Amino acid sequence: MEMHNKHELESIRILAMMSKIISHTATCQHDQTARKLLMDGRQKEHYTQRQDTSAVRHRKTCKANEGSECLSQPSNETSNGANKRIPKREGHLDSPSKDDHVPVYTLVLVLVLSVCTRFYKITEPPHVCWDETHFGKMGSYYINRTFFFDVHPPLGKMLIGLAGYLTGYDGTFPFIKPGDKYEHHSYWGMRAFCAALGSCLPPFAFLIVLELSHSTPAALIAASLLIFDTGCITLSQYILLDPILMFFIMGSVLCMVRFNTQRLRPFGFSWWFWLLLTGFCLSGSLGVKFVGLFVILLVGINTAFDLWRLLGDLSLSLVDFGKHLLARVFGLIMLPLFLYTTIFAVHFVVLNRSGPGDGFFSSSFQSRLIGNNLHNASMPEYLAYGSVITVKNLRIAGGYLHSHWHLYPEGVGAHQQQVTGYLHKDYNNLWLVKRPDNSDDLTGPPELVRHGDIIRLEHKETTRNLHSHFHEAPLTKKHLQVTGYGINGSGDMNDLWQVEVCGGKKGDPVKVLRSKVRFLHRSTGCVLCSSGKTLPKWGWEQVEVTCSPYVKETPSTQWNIEDLINPKLPNISLSVLKPTFLEILWESHIVMIRGNSGLKPKDNEMNSKPWHWPINYQGLRFSGVNETEYRVYLLGNPVIWWLNLLSLALFVLMLTVAFLAKQRGVKMEGMRKVHCHTLMEGGGMLLLGWLLHYLPFYIMGRILYYHHYFPAMLFSSMLTGITLDIFLQNLHLLFSSSISHYLVRGGQFILLLGFIYSFYLFHPLSYGMRGPLAHDPASSMAGLRWMESWEF
Repeated sequence: MEMHNKHELESIRILAMMSKIISHTATCQHDQTARKLLMDGRQKEHYTQRQDTSAVRHRKTCKANEGSECLSQPSNETSNGANKRIPKREGHLDSPSKDDHVPVYTLVLVLVLSVCTRFYKITEPPHVCWDETHFGKMGSYYINRTFFFDVHPPLGKMLIGLAGYLTGYDGTFPFIKPGDKYEHHSYWGMRAFCAALGSCLPPFAFLIVLELSHSTPAALIAASLLIFDTGCITLSQYILLDPILMFFIMGSVLCMVRFNTQRLRPFGFSWWFWLLLTGFCLSGSLGVKFVGLFVILLVGINTAFDLWRLLGDLSLSLVDFGKHLLARVFGLIMLPLFLYTTIFAVHFVVLNRSGPGDGFFSSSFQSRLIGNNLHNASMPEYLAYGSVITVKNLRIAGGYLHSHWHLYPEGVGAHQQQVTGYLHKDYNNLWLVKRPDNSDDLTGPPELVRHGDIIRLEHKETTRNLHSHFHEAPLTKKHLQVTGYGINGSGDMNDLWQVEVCGGKKGDPVKVLRSKVRFLHRSTGCVLCSSGKTLPKWGWEQVEVTCSPYVKETPSTQWNIEDLINPKLPNISLSVLKPTFLEILWESHIVMIRGNSGLKPKDNEMNSKPWHWPINYQGLRFSGVNETEYRVYLLGNPVIWWLNLLSLALFVLMLTVAFLAKQRGVKMEGMRKVHCHTLMEGGGMLLLGWLLHYLPFYIMGRILYYHHYFPAMLFSSMLTGITLDIFLQNLHLLFSSSISHYLVRGGQFILLLGFIYSFYLFHPLSYGMRGPLAHDPASSMAGLRWMESWEF
């Protein structure tokens, strides 16, 4: 009952705010319609006045030079060709500047509503929710300067860590699992930072749509879709990368659109400002997640079309076109690349201490980490019999050669001890190098292992030998199985491996860390290999190790000796192994890309499908599962999401009609021409943005989640604003002017009222629920479970 009363009070406040929005929208609509009708006339009048002024000045000059022939023609061109006013091209409307001021009060209202909806109950629940487990922990790693591995670039986690540090978080909370209480730890700053960036999305959408359509109602509809969407609110209130990513994506689009409006004033301050700011936001998008590549592609396509138009402008010399080209290369390629590289430079400088991510990287990479056993270490230079070693695969994320007491399950090759690749340092990574006859000379000098020698590798913990035979590998069926076999070092002929130094010749010693080594199985002729595939739960989700019949040298079949313990051998310093910045930058990207592609669905784990997302088929549990817990459920406002889906179909229909009318030579003037241009250019750009951020997920092999759709949803919502506004503005084609006027007002009112009321109904999904679950008739959410797949 108490929660119900709170909801009623919230609804009263929201509805009061709604009335202000509607009245302001009506005023804006009246002013905007009048201004649009005069827009073309004003541009023509301005152009005519400019031409008349030039003509008068030309006549005065001729009169002052009586007796001389006046052959030159009046021109508005400056001496610098790069600053020419580009003539208006067919089908292109100049973007108004002074006449098209931003409706400040409406923008402020959008910002206030956005901030209020994102910061409301920002500290609840006071425990770890969903992926805060990962990204909160990674923020702690930055504060503690501990190296870790993640499949995403580092900018988002660095900013989360910085926000936590500046707001008093000391990096000591462990972030072990969802539901862990924060207690006295200062977590609010990291959540507030994400909420602040999430609060910028509706204002950005407002400005983008306003710039593309020159319509305040269209911009307000687009912004309202994001303000009152429960999904966008939920994603913005927690310690996640998504609000940071979407901030930079929307920032990139806004800066690109603003830069396009400066095409008539090239190389001015505003032109350079928006160009460079676009490059800055692009580097931020890619620096948070590789999904940022999609908005880079969108900006690249827009830039290519812009340059193509410039190339077709015969009043522009090739020299000036070259200046335009070089400016864009600098602002949209070189600057983002420099900033993106700088992000990684800061990342490597800050994370300089050994941590849980060491094992994903090469031995030389690890040697730069303070606390790693390879940092400023010394060990024997050469491998000798009787040494205890760790063997690391040279494939990125190939892992250490590893074994444990667990056996392969029945039906998976021979029922013998598992041999795997393990990505972390562990005692079970240790192997003893023995002679083929198991003889050990403990008194004489150490004998080095050389290219071509035959050895046995005995697992230190279990005393079983590295072994292979003619049984197929668990996952890579064309490879042979590798197992641990024997007792106390005794085995059979299938335990013998020939050492091969890559690029070496017979007699060459095996160098620790520096030699690339292969192990050829004597009985079968195959070579020890890390396939890179992840074993099921019976293999503890470690990397599959096989014996490959394909003996060609590849990183998967190459290994190095990383650790070596042999008191009989002299030690040397390993400081010479430290890699350069470019080498660790390249390696980190290979590891991230392979790690990303290796994210496969686990047993019984839900894998969302891309076709689920636009129809709002299924959400995600952020917190709580039973009626006694505080439950948060990530699900978009269904009214908004389904309206977006319908608007996509309506946009395609309206765009088709516009193209057919243009093809048939239908004369369009005034508002009709403005709307056609907005549909084709503004709406077309947003549709392309939606496609680029949605369709690639259909070909991705990695595990997918519902929240991956939200960047595409931003473009869909902005497109809905333009589509519905133009549809309403053109109702006069079907109805009389007096009726269409009221239909426009009524349509806008119903839309905003629908957004707000649906938000009132579904806002407990974002702000938390307690009590009976939705399938219980006694639940306050019982009537709102419109789809069986919704699990709140």
